[in-house]
Amino acid sequence: MRLAIIKYNAGNIQSVSFALERLGIAYSITDDPETIRKADRVIFPGVGEARTTMNYLKERKLDILIKDLRQPVLGICLGMQLLCKRSEEYDTACMGVFAQTVKQFIPQADKKVPHMGWNTLQVATDSWLDPALDNSYVYFVHSYYVPVNAGSSAITEYTVPFSAAMQKDNFYAVQFHPEKSAAAGVGVLKSFMRAAN
Repeated sequence: MRLAIIKYNAGNIQSVSFALERLGIAYSITDDPETIRKADRVIFPGVGEARTTMNYLKERKLDILIKDLRQPVLGICLGMQLLCKRSEEYDTACMGVFAQTVKQFIPQADKKVPHMGWNTLQVATDSWLDPALDNSYVYFVHSYYVPVNAGSSAITEYTVPFSAAMQKDNFYAVQFHPEKSAAAGVGVLKSFMRAAN
């Protein structure tokens, strides 16, 4: 099993790599197109701001590479948002794997933005996620969200219900951080490792 973590200006690559090491999963951190194409599975992590990150990916043609991948790909946090069509963060055009617009949370009196902390998952019946993860707590840090849609694999509510996980074809995505979500995060990563091509 060859797993590639896409190397770019994302802030959580090290955390993801540590989580994989704890699971005994071999991986490489790389921005080499051929290595990424030949990997059995690919993780596209992300922490940061949409426009700057998309510019970085476009300069290196990584946006085209990622969209063309045919093996299972897991987008995490900003990685999930950049797989969408557009983000309200600086009105950024993203990759368009998911035909969704990423929205900004509107703060409420009892709910601050960014959404930061532990919230439960409502796992869909046809989800790629292990059904045992239903009602599990996972860790979020984000100011933008993907609305609930036909591709939602799990839902969480914070000011509004939103997509905590999604899937389309060989693309899988989570808004939360499995690498910071303790036992539930392990279950998420294992679900991805079992996901079919």
